Amino acid sequence: MAPIPGSGLAKGLAVTLRTMTRKSVTAQYPDTQPELPPRSRGVIGLFEENCTVCMLCARECPDWCIYIDSHKETVPPAAPGGRERSRNVLDRFAIDFSLCMYCGICIEVCPFDALFWSPEFEYAETDIRDLTHERDKLREWMWTVPAPPALDPGAEEPKEVAAARKTADKLAAAQAGEPDQEGRA
Repeated sequence: MAPIPGSGLAKGLAVTLRTMTRKSVTAQYPDTQPELPPRSRGVIGLFEENCTVCMLCARECPDWCIYIDSHKETVPPAAPGGRERSRNVLDRFAIDFSLCMYCGICIEVCPFDALFWSPEFEYAETDIRDLTHERDKLREWMWTVPAPPALDPGAEEPKEVAAARKTADKLAAAQAGEPDQEGRA
């Protein structure tokens, strides 16, 4: 059966008329904040105390937008007769958000949980050079990072927490002079 001439035009006009009669939904953004999903990706926050300057985040970043500078410091021995140790000290940690593609690789690869997603997305600047956030600005974003979701009540305890608890119990038992589970005093 041959299509009726002009039927495609009539279908298109019907769609247009249906759309025109619906009430439009406009997000009044500056006045009303949008409902963001939990753990949404906005800006990256730095928890500087956890950063060991391992440089994994900078090496794995596909855009090379993370800049890290550090120096080595010698730490005196903890006990007499011990040897001096050296540790890295963070001098500069900056992320250029004009280059960042918000992939989250830096956050996933960080072994010490120093980088986190913050849901803040209002950090526009009039000058592109101001989008390079130094460690002070990145530390400020940490205050906006939401708490992680609660663990499943039926899940087993993480092995790190279980090992720490076992060690603490052994120390407490040793201080009290009680034998531990293995029968040692």
